[in-house]
Amino acid sequence: MVKLIEMMLKENLVTKEAIAKLVRSRPPKKVSFANLIADNALDLETVKMFLVKKVRQGIITLKHLEKIEGIDIVPILQEIAKELNIEYIDLDEKEIDIKLFSQVPYKQLIKYNTTPVEETDLHVLVVFEDPLDMEAQDVMQRLFPKKPIKIAISRPKQIQQHLQAMEINESVKGLINDIRNDLTKNESHDDEESPAVLKLIDIILKSAIFIGASDIHIEATEKNCIVRERVDGMLRQSFTFDKDIFNPLASRMKLLSNLDIAEKRKPQDGRFSHTVNSKEYDFRVSTLPTIYGESIVLRILDKSKAMIRLEDAGMSKFCYDRFTEGIKVPYGIVLVTGPTGSGKTTTLYGALNAIKDVKDKIITVEDPVEYQMSGLQQVQVKPEVGLTFASALKSILRQDPDKIMIGEIRDQETLRIAIQAALTGHLVLSTLHTNDSISAVTRILDMGIEEYLVSGALVAIQAQRLVRKICPHCKVETTLPQTLLKDVQQYLPEDPIFYKGEGCKECGHSGYKGREMISEVLTVSENLSRMIAKNASKEELTKQAIEEGFISMFEDGVKKALEGKTTIEEIYRVARL
Repeated sequence: MVKLIEMMLKENLVTKEAIAKLVRSRPPKKVSFANLIADNALDLETVKMFLVKKVRQGIITLKHLEKIEGIDIVPILQEIAKELNIEYIDLDEKEIDIKLFSQVPYKQLIKYNTTPVEETDLHVLVVFEDPLDMEAQDVMQRLFPKKPIKIAISRPKQIQQHLQAMEINESVKGLINDIRNDLTKNESHDDEESPAVLKLIDIILKSAIFIGASDIHIEATEKNCIVRERVDGMLRQSFTFDKDIFNPLASRMKLLSNLDIAEKRKPQDGRFSHTVNSKEYDFRVSTLPTIYGESIVLRILDKSKAMIRLEDAGMSKFCYDRFTEGIKVPYGIVLVTGPTGSGKTTTLYGALNAIKDVKDKIITVEDPVEYQMSGLQQVQVKPEVGLTFASALKSILRQDPDKIMIGEIRDQETLRIAIQAALTGHLVLSTLHTNDSISAVTRILDMGIEEYLVSGALVAIQAQRLVRKICPHCKVETTLPQTLLKDVQQYLPEDPIFYKGEGCKECGHSGYKGREMISEVLTVSENLSRMIAKNASKEELTKQAIEEGFISMFEDGVKKALEGKTTIEEIYRVARL
């Protein structure tokens, strides 16, 4: 970065005064392209054309561009492609032909950081990290002697990620061949009879659990069968197989989950248990018919997660203190809100762990029961036999419970029974789908519950999201773009320091590893209760809450970013001002 700015100085594209101004500012600003552009000392087009020129001259490579902070390098790569008369490809948007990939020795691809993408009647499209590397081009041309290669470029990070994903495929090549041999030998074509399929499933499950995935997606696409894993809330591709592997894989999955292997026209749900590294996991399986075959999703249920302590859930001390105060009351309703996958169920289990006592009868009603906990009576809803959330709740109240947990409030009937239970001396814990804690109050009123009932029953509402944590192995200080800084300025101290993950093997080059909770807790005080009873607007409730010390989820997230736990970009991804 510094060398590039020195080159710009020599070429009179930037002045010494502009750089001195950055250094002299209080606090001193880092000398970077982003800060020079923010100070109007440089314009983006000048930087773009300068970088394109230096790549063409061979002074810098595409890898150097990845390290430049605060600038979107995609337009620069597109301009380089235009200048060199080649193609720019976003590898995340393109489906790589796995048959083509398997024709090339993997060591050669790693050596030159290149990957073949697709074959047409006229050429083989190959993506290079360095489009000026003639040796790499000669090697790839020799590997595809029958057709000319067409050169393209992509983000070096994307090439690296795809090669990393394909490295795992190399290790299962033998298994794939065994599956094909088993299918050929087996005249009846019973896909589930192949022992190699079981080994492949075992590898897929082990791989997902090793990297800490929450879900596994096995999908049939137009050309391939792909396996993706949701890690820290984001999907990443781990395996790509030829299309013919999908049917035996899907059939064996269905067989394990006690599903109908012949039924491919309608969705099915099942579950199975499997031991990985001497630890038993439950897998909830869902199948869905698609135009290319089926989509199979496995939710990984780790029983040890049910025993998570509330203090280990990642709440800030302020939110933790307010939430634990709420769940320790003898009666009332405590809600946890947020979108799907925001950790609401884990928070509820943590709360149950915190308040569990042999003197209390605690009953839960869930759909489905994800984790089994000792000391609780857990009920699974079965709508097909008439056991819904509402009917289960009515029966639970005749069982003389002290505390009740409802997996999710989906309709007015369930909500009304929950509020009546809260008003008749029970502590009720449940979840609701709203964007923030104050919206939960208006949502309950919109569902047709009277204001006086809501004001009397509500104790506390926690809204939460999960943000990805910065990888500790590649954590470095970073400069925020000026546009982002302006938006969060009110929450920042005088000299803020922010961090980011550069990307390494430990975090799969994502820069993030693990997840952290950001939350806001609205404690329903006497004042707020009176305002709810008088049908106060959301704005009035928010104003009163802030006067009582309420901290919004966005502000909680900015504090986590200042502590170096996550990035401002992550906070913007999951929360809003």
